[in-house]
Amino acid sequence: MEILLILLIGVLYATGIYLILRRSMVKLLLGIMLLGNGTNILIFLLGNITKGKPPIIRDGLKVFQDIYADPIPQALILTAIVISFGLTSFAIVLLKRVYALINTDDLDNLNTPEDEDI
Repeated sequence: MEILLILLIGVLYATGIYLILRRSMVKLLLGIMLLGNGTNILIFLLGNITKGKPPIIRDGLKVFQDIYADPIPQALILTAIVISFGLTSFAIVLLKRVYALINTDDLDNLNTPEDEDI
């Protein structure tokens, strides 16, 4: 299972970096989203995939007696998903506005001045 996730992380990172290096703003946004998803899977994989009980210590004990699932990577991934959703929604609105003003999604056309006033 871990080797499949490692391969998936590699594909997501490679595709994300490839899309970030393209000239289109839409491809840039898709590349950032793929890198974020690859990072979430990486955090999940580093947290050790364990089928276990919730990390709750019973009364009278000072340490865990059973195998338990670590909740920290899950909390980090949940926070990252919420932040990436906010970033993606803001970027989509920003891309729509830039496209409405410039009529292109080419990043090279953002800094070139036009003869017309916008």
